[in-house]
Amino acid sequence: MPGSETAATGQRFDVNLSILFTELPLLERPAAAAAAGFTAVELWWPWADAPAPEQSRLDALQRAIEGAGMQLVGLNFYAGQLPGPDRGALSIPGEESERFRANIDVATGFAESLGCKALNALYGNRVEGVDPAVQDELALENLVLAARAADRIGATLLIETLNKPESPLYPLVSAPAAIEVVEGVNKATGLGNARFLMDLYHLSRNGEDLPSVIEQYAARTGHVQIADNPGRGAPGTGSLPLEELLGLLRKAGYDGWVGLEYKPGDRPSAEAFDWLPLKARAAR
Repeated sequence: MPGSETAATGQRFDVNLSILFTELPLLERPAAAAAAGFTAVELWWPWADAPAPEQSRLDALQRAIEGAGMQLVGLNFYAGQLPGPDRGALSIPGEESERFRANIDVATGFAESLGCKALNALYGNRVEGVDPAVQDELALENLVLAARAADRIGATLLIETLNKPESPLYPLVSAPAAIEVVEGVNKATGLGNARFLMDLYHLSRNGEDLPSVIEQYAARTGHVQIADNPGRGAPGTGSLPLEELLGLLRKAGYDGWVGLEYKPGDRPSAEAFDWLPLKARAAR
């Protein structure tokens, strides 16, 4: 796939600054992505210690993104420590779900300040000794709050599948499981703004039939993320047929953003995009 013009045709790519360019301080990453030829970025919630950080931290990040001429196209709500074992907060009773709720207005306000129209809510791990039905009820309550907040700024709420080998306590480890939550949120709110985040790396690690997933769920997908498998590296470093899968997404009518959410490997992040022609990196 390296250098493939076909893979890039018709796609809009963004860079996830929470997994790429992490060798740099957070505020230097937008400019580094711009120097690599990109015009759009996404982020996990940048402050694992602070669901509601000081306004000065938010302002500094906003200036860094705007100053680099970047478009923010995706933002996670607070989800604990990422990467790490926490894997979400909104379904975890007690302090974590309270931290998620405290973050809702902060995250949507930050997204709005940069014109970001997609907010990702990681579901949260199962907790030993807690009835899964209790967690699911709490999750729905919090997702409804998040969907309503996203709707107020004209944004989509994204629900993501992770993979069982890396996140064994995370309950949404299949596309149908995530779609069921999407449908539940949309039914509860009547807004219709909850959508599926189709991460092809996580789905492949779960052993799903990716062409079938694309055929069934592309119309309900609000965002796509890619990494190769095995290894979660750049396209071409593993065996996942990403060029073919991106083509299937285009044929299925998906014309949204494709987030590059992979590890750069044993090299600087700026060298991890040789598979993607320079002219295909800039998109609006």
